[in-house]
Amino acid sequence: LAMERVSSTKFLGVHITEDLTWTTNVTSLNKKGQQCLHFLRRLKRASLPPPILTTFYRGTIGSVLTSCITVWYGNCSAADRRTLQPTVNTAAKIIGAPLPSILDIFLARCSSKASSILKDPTNPSHNLFQLLPSARSVRFLNSFFPQAMRVLNSNLPVPH
Repeated sequence: LAMERVSSTKFLGVHITEDLTWTTNVTSLNKKGQQCLHFLRRLKRASLPPPILTTFYRGTIGSVLTSCITVWYGNCSAADRRTLQPTVNTAAKIIGAPLPSILDIFLARCSSKASSILKDPTNPSHNLFQLLPSARSVRFLNSFFPQAMRVLNSNLPVPH
């Protein structure tokens, strides 16, 4: 059986490229988010209050920009990370209220996901929350599990 080699594919809404960079995915998410800004502007022109505009943002633009964020954000380039934040900043200006940054959303979701894995010993990833001897790769260190452990450790209370 012959397999066709492709430079990129879309799997469960995430663009995966052969070089394992996230630029294609981030560009696609940003384009969708930018398109949704049009509707946010129209709602603002209709004099909707900021709480309703914020709800619209979270349900459309925010959910698009942060789709599967725990998968790709830790390993995307600094340039890719900077690509998304201006869309959030534009939405905040339209709404007239502050919005959480992409980084803040990533950290919150990482923490939430890691906590749920730690609480569930039947989760296949439960035993992965240990330091691995092969954790020398920068790519690995920026992936979900090491990032999640750093987030969890930063939220732990300091013993007296």
